[in-house]
Amino acid sequence: MNSAGGRAEDATVTTTARTFVRACVLTALAVGPVVAAADGGDLATLSLEQLMEMNVHSVYGASKYEQRVTQAPSSISIVTAEDIRRSGHTNLADVLRSVRGLYVTDDRNYTYLGVRGFLRPGDYTTRVLVLIDGHRMNDNVYDFGSVGRESMLDVELIDRVEVIRGPSSSLYGSSAFLGVINVITKLGRGVDGAEVAVDSASYDTQKFRGTYGKTFGNGVDWLVSASHYSSGGMDFHYREFDQRVSDNARATNDGLAIGLDDEEAAKFFTSLRYGDFSASLFLSDRHKQIPTASFGTVFNDSRTMTDDARGYLELNYEHAFSDRARMQVRASYDSYKYEGEFPIDYALLGEGDYGALLVDEMAGEWLSTEAQLTLQPSARYTLAVGGEYRANLREFQASYDDVEPRVWYLDHDDTSVVVGVFAQAEARFRDDFSLTAGVRYDHYGETFGGTSNPRFAAIYNPTPDSAIKALYGEAFRAPNPYERFYYPDQADRPALRPETIQTYELVYERYFNSTYRLSLSGYSYHIDGLITQEATVDANPYYDNVDDVRARGVEIELEASYRNGAILRGSWALQRAEDVATELELSNSPRHLGKFSASLPVLRSKLFANLDLQYQSETLTLAGTRSPDFWLANFTLNTHDRWSKVELTAGVYNVFDEDRWFSGAEEHVQSQLQQEGRSYGGEIVIRF
Repeated sequence: MNSAGGRAEDATVTTTARTFVRACVLTALAVGPVVAAADGGDLATLSLEQLMEMNVHSVYGASKYEQRVTQAPSSISIVTAEDIRRSGHTNLADVLRSVRGLYVTDDRNYTYLGVRGFLRPGDYTTRVLVLIDGHRMNDNVYDFGSVGRESMLDVELIDRVEVIRGPSSSLYGSSAFLGVINVITKLGRGVDGAEVAVDSASYDTQKFRGTYGKTFGNGVDWLVSASHYSSGGMDFHYREFDQRVSDNARATNDGLAIGLDDEEAAKFFTSLRYGDFSASLFLSDRHKQIPTASFGTVFNDSRTMTDDARGYLELNYEHAFSDRARMQVRASYDSYKYEGEFPIDYALLGEGDYGALLVDEMAGEWLSTEAQLTLQPSARYTLAVGGEYRANLREFQASYDDVEPRVWYLDHDDTSVVVGVFAQAEARFRDDFSLTAGVRYDHYGETFGGTSNPRFAAIYNPTPDSAIKALYGEAFRAPNPYERFYYPDQADRPALRPETIQTYELVYERYFNSTYRLSLSGYSYHIDGLITQEATVDANPYYDNVDDVRARGVEIELEASYRNGAILRGSWALQRAEDVATELELSNSPRHLGKFSASLPVLRSKLFANLDLQYQSETLTLAGTRSPDFWLANFTLNTHDRWSKVELTAGVYNVFDEDRWFSGAEEHVQSQLQQEGRSYGGEIVIRF
C-alpha cells in the first residue's frame, strides 16, 4: 500500500482456478471511471476481492489507511484522472469547482476554496487542509491552502483527488477544519514512457509540459515532470476607478486596467519509489500582476505584483511487518517565499507627501517528521496511532517602503514547534455495523498551549455497497504568524486563541451494482471564536476572536457510470451559514450550488464529448450588495484512445459568456470582481 495514495496491494494468485475466476471478473467489469478509481487503471495488480468490490471507490485520507468509501468516517468525493482528462480541467481549482458543495473564487491574484457555505472574502483557504500524497501544503506563516497555480502541481500528474468533508483535526491537527483535499499523484507506471504537451487558450495563454515515467525491471518506479505556463490575462473596466463617475482620489485612466493581469508559473515534480522507500521533490514559482489596485495601490500601475515560490522534499519509508501490522515514517523539508510589490501614492491617500513601492516579504521554512503504526489485530478491528513533530525554522515577515532610507513597518522573524499525537480505532461489531473513534492532541509551544480534538462515527451498512453514517467531529485552526504579528496594533490586543468547530452530520450512500451511485447528506456546524479582521477607532486593522458562525445544509448527488464509458453526474447543495450574533447570512456564501456533467462516447468510444454545467446563487458582498447568480457551461472534446501516441483536447469555457462576479475583500475598493467570459482552449499530447 502506498502511504499517500493507499493504492491496492499486490496479491499472489496460487491456483489456476483462482486465476480463471479473476480473469472472468476482469472481463465482466465496465471500463470507465469506476475501474480507474481503484488503482490508476492498473488492473494487473488487483486481487480477486478488490476486483469484485471495484464498484465502490476507496479512500486513504479519511483515516490514513485504505478503506472503502462506505466504511470511511466522512462524506467523501473522489475525482479520478479519467474525470480530469475528459473534462479538460487545467488546474486543481477547476477540478474542485465541479465537486458537490464546493465553490471557488478568484480576486485576480489568488484562488480561494469555499466549503459548505463558508469562505470569508480574502481568506487564504486556511480552514481547508490541502495535501499532496499526504504531505501538508498549507504553509507555516499564512496557512495558505493553495488550490490554484500559486503553488499546486500540474493537474496532469494527478491520479485522483480525495475530497474529505468535515473536521479532521483528530488525524491532521490544525487547518483540517472544514475538510481535507488529498491530491494523489500518478506513479511512473501510470505514464509508462515520455510525453510532451502543448496547450494554447484565450487571453494569450500557453503551457508547455514534459513528463517521463516508468517502472524499471529492477522495481524502481520514477516519475519526473516540468512545465511552464504563461497568460496575458484579461482587461478590465472598474467603475470605482473611473474618474468620470467616481470621486475616488485614485481614479484615473477612465477606470481601464489594460495588460495588467499577466501570470507566469513554472513547476517541477519528481518521485522515486523502490520497495519500502520513496522520495518526492516539488518546486513551484509563480509571478502574478494585480489589476485591482488592492491595498491602496496606485491604479493602472504595472508594478503591482506578487511572487510565490513553494517547494518541498520528502523521504518516506513504509514497511509491512505482516498482513496485520504496517509502519510508516516520513520526514520532509518545506519552504515558501512570497514577495509583493505595491506602488503607493501617500499624497492621494492623505497619509504623506511622497510615493513609494511598498514591499511585502515572507519566508517560511520548516522540518516535519511523522510516524504511524497501523494494526489490525483481527478482521473486525483496526487501530492507527502516530505522532507528528514540526519545527518551524523560520517565520519571517517584513513590510517596508523601498525608498532611501527605507521606511520599515514590520520586520519580524520567529521560530516555533508543533507536536501532535493521535489515535483512531475502528471496530466492526457486526458485519453491518461499525464504530470509529479518534482523538489528537496538539501542543503549540509557548503560544496558546495544547488542544484535543475528537471524532466519532457510527456506520450501518445494510448491504456491502451502502452505508448510513452518523458523524460527529471537532476541529481547530491555530492563529497563524500573519494574524498574530503583521499589524502593529495586534500587540495591544489580547492574544489570539484557536478557532474551533463542532459538526454533526448524517450521510446515506448507496452504490447500485456497478452503474449508479447515490449520496445524500445533512449537516450542521458551529464555529466558535472565528478569527476576524477588525479595526481600531483610528481605522488601524487587527485580528480578534469576535465572531461565532452556525450553518446547516443538505447535499444530494447521483452518478451513473455505464459500460460504454458514458458518465452522468448531478448534484445540488442547499446551505445557509450565518453570524450567530446578528443572525445575518455570511458574505460570500451562496445558498444554492448546482452541478451537472455528462461525458458521452462518440465514434465507438474513441472520442468523448463532455458537458459541464455549474450554478451558483447570488452572494452577499462586504458592501452589503449582492453579486449575481450565474450558470457556467463548459464543453470539451477529447480524443481519448483514438490514437495511441497522440491525444487532442479542445474546449469552450463559459459557453454562454455569462457575467460572473465574486465578492471583493477588505483590501479592495470594488465590492465585486469580474471574472473571465467565454474562452477557448486546446491541448495536444504526444507520447513516446
